This record gives sequence, C-alpha cells and structure tokens, in this order.
Amino acid sequence: MATLWRRRERLLGVSGRLCRTVRALSGKNEYDLLVIGGGSGGLACAKEAAQFGRKVAVLDYVEPSPQGTKWGLGGTCVNVGCIPKKLMHQAALLGSALKDAQHYGWNIAQPVHHTWSVMAQAVQNYVKSLNWGHRVQLQDKKVKYFNMKGSFSDPHTIRGLTKGGKETIVTAENIVIATGGRPKYPTHIAGALAYGITSDDLFWLKESPGKTLVVGASYVSLECAGFLTGIGLDTTVMMRSIPLRGFDQQMASLVTEHMECYGTKFLKRCFPTKVEKLESNKLQVTWKNTDLGTEETDCFDTVMWAVGRAPDVKTLNLDAVGVKTNSETGKIIVDASEATSVPHIYAIGDITEGRPELTPTAIAAGKLLARRLFGQSSELMDYDNVPTTVFTPLEYGCVGLSEEAAVQCYGSDNIEVYHAYYKPLEFTVAERDATQCYIKMVCLREREQRILGLHFIGPNAGEVIQGFALGIKCGATYPQLMKTVGIHPTCAEEITKLHITKRSGLDATVTGC
Repeated sequence: MATLWRRRERLLGVSGRLCRTVRALSGKNEYDLLVIGGGSGGLACAKEAAQFGRKVAVLDYVEPSPQGTKWGLGGTCVNVGCIPKKLMHQAALLGSALKDAQHYGWNIAQPVHHTWSVMAQAVQNYVKSLNWGHRVQLQDKKVKYFNMKGSFSDPHTIRGLTKGGKETIVTAENIVIATGGRPKYPTHIAGALAYGITSDDLFWLKESPGKTLVVGASYVSLECAGFLTGIGLDTTVMMRSIPLRGFDQQMASLVTEHMECYGTKFLKRCFPTKVEKLESNKLQVTWKNTDLGTEETDCFDTVMWAVGRAPDVKTLNLDAVGVKTNSETGKIIVDASEATSVPHIYAIGDITEGRPELTPTAIAAGKLLARRLFGQSSELMDYDNVPTTVFTPLEYGCVGLSEEAAVQCYGSDNIEVYHAYYKPLEFTVAERDATQCYIKMVCLREREQRILGLHFIGPNAGEVIQGFALGIKCGATYPQLMKTVGIHPTCAEEITKLHITKRSGLDATVTGC
C-alpha cells in the first residue's frame, strides 16, 4: 500500500511539473486572475475582475470544523458569521418586543416560549439560498468555480484537491489569497477540542444548545451570548480580562452591564483549565478565578469557544513561494495596494495583517484591487474611519477613534468629549431601563473641533452610525453637526444635540424632548 501511495505521489509531482513546464514554454497562464477563497472579499474581487472581460476563477473549499460542521460557498459572513448572527439577534429582539407589547395593549398568550429548531431551520434555509445565489452569480459572470483546497506549487501555479483527492492544476497571471480566518481552539485546555464548539458550529446546530458557557470576551462571544440569553437560554460568559478589546472601553463596560442586567451571567477574571464529559452527557468545566485565587466548577450542556480567530493559511504552502507572514499572528503581510512580498500575489480581508476583520472592508478592498489590476484605476482602499457595530442585545455602533486612542494620539488636553445618557422613546411606555443608552463624541480641541470618533449604544445602532459615518469620513466638525437638524422623535437626533462635555463635569442625562 505504501509503495502504491509513493507511486501516486510521484505521478502527481510529474503531472504538476509537466503543467508548469507547458506554461513556461508557452509563456501563458490559464487565467488572468485566480482567487483562493470564496468569501465576501474573494467573490467581490473575482466578479469585479470578470466585469473587465478577464478570465477569472475562484477556488474555494470548506474544511469541516473539528465537530464536523461544514457549509457552502460564501465564506464566514454568509455561513457562520454576520448573516446567521444578525438573524438570531433579531429572534432575540422579537422576544423582547413581545414583553414590551403587553405595555402597549397587546394581549400575548402565555406562556411564550422559543423553539430553537424552527429558528435554526429558517436561518439555515436562508443561508443555503445565499450559497446557491453566489454560485449562480459566478456562472452568470463567467467566473470558473473550483470546489477544491488549493496550495501553491510555484508563484503562478495552484494545486487543487477535491474532497475525494482528485487533483487539478490551475495557473494564473495574478493570484489573490482571500481565505479568511477560522475560530481558535485553546488546545492547551484538556477537553477543549473534544467537547467544545465554536461559532462555526453554533449556527448549524439543529437542537438547542441548552445551558451554555461562552468562553471569551470578543464581539463574537458577546453577540452569541446575547442572543442565546434573549431566546431564553441559561448563558454564562467567561472573561479572562477586558471585554471588546480594541473598542472604546467605557462603551464596552456599558454593553456588558446591560447584558448582566438582562440575564447573561459573567465570570470575570476567570479562565478554564479543564472540560470533562460526565455520564449524563453534561460538560463539567473547571476554571480558576485569578482575583480570588480559587478553583471552581459547574456543568453545562454546551461550551462554546470564542477566544479569537486565526488566518486559514496552513495548507497554502506560502513559504514555498516566498509569501511573507507575521510570525506571531500568521497573517499575510501586505502593502497599501494589498500586494504581498511576491509580485502578482495579493491578499485581502481577514487574512491580512493590520486590516479590520470586517466583511465590508474585504469587499471594498477586493473590488478596488480588481480595478487596479484590470481597470486602469489607481485608487487604494482607505481603512480610516470604518464604521462597525456589535450586535449585542443593546447594540453598540462606532466610527473613528475610541477615547483611549484619541488621547494616545493627541493627548488628553487636546481632546474634547461630548456625551449624553438618553432614553429611547420606545423604552418609556414599556418602562425599560435605559441606564446604558449612551452617546459619546470625541473631538479635537481646536477652533474647528474635527470629530475623531462617534460611539453610540442603543436600539438600531448600526443604522444610526451608518448615516453619521459619511460625515465623519468627510471630516465633519462639531459645529457642522450642531447645525444638522435632527429627526424627531428618534434616538439618532440625540447626537445632533450633544452639548455637555466630560471636562465640564455636568450631568449628561437628557431631560425632556
């Protein structure tokens, strides 16, 4: 058997060398552009390049998660990220709306309960429709789709392997790496890999995860814990240090405070040391509390790891062709034009060093790269003032610098922070607590008072920040914002009325209309 395998490997090697030899002799590549990775950024780049009449191919393969979960074309956002996350977040919001409805005169039959399988099936069906839609779009734009795992044979040649082990050699003049990232497992913790799941699995569960421990303090952790609590599940978040690292920390604290008020439990300054499966099929988790110096245990139905993501580069064989990566993060090093250390090989999206891990930035970067390669454009992607939102039960949207980053860049004496605690009108009749509904605008202390950052916690934060992001991208100033007439009665209008500064020490609570 071993002899047969070695013979097969030699034949495959000869096949690859012959293909590369033919390409070298002819001086031609099969494709003008090959994109490795069928996520948002890769698909956007491929489809944009095809618009210029170029011969384009996409190579995409989903390695099943350690728990065996797999999905179709479209990448993280479509299958195990933004889309299913927002839909399950909506499910939780509807649960809150049902409670509010009674205050508005609706007679809600009791008891109201949530059925995971109905929600999951609906979400998964929608995701599958998006998978199919992406395949149709590629076909319509004459982009060749290879459902294969790819690795570099030389700087212009990719060796693709199907699930069954069939090999295809693809050559291209330009290659874009857009393979994104996958959730990390803390493999140093006993039982973590054997018994835990990640966000790659959560959205494809057919049955309720039940009592759940979410380990981590990232936006993925808090978003998932938030909607699990919202649909009525006993949910605990274990945080080793600070929540939402990289975001404004005052806002992050308000987000977690709200989650605690609405039922999510938090184990702060704790880290797990062991996960064991009991005869009852419950998972017993042991952890240490660094503040108290104690060791504690509890049992859960599901343990979900949300401790960060790692670039999906292991099988690409990047070292063989000289593509440089960051030795610590594993991410690909690129310049302002998304070019790697190898001419004609580019990288976009979550896999690149120093870029925001956001779907819209990957899409924009992919389109602009295609235009530079084939459309005589010189426009580079601008990564400044990119808006984003954390879809926790009370949403947190932001654009620009955090207060900490602004102080670090300009010094505290040169920063003015306008802020307000407000109460959404829809919270009043329902008598909902609005303690954590807060707005903060970070400005330069100068005559024009340019806005450096805007932070908003409240309903529909993503919709609110998306509108203001344009002004801030265009260099809006505080006086210009004060001349903007608000739409009444909305939460967003409170931004146009900000007038209390932190420096003043005055009460920032909004009273009246």
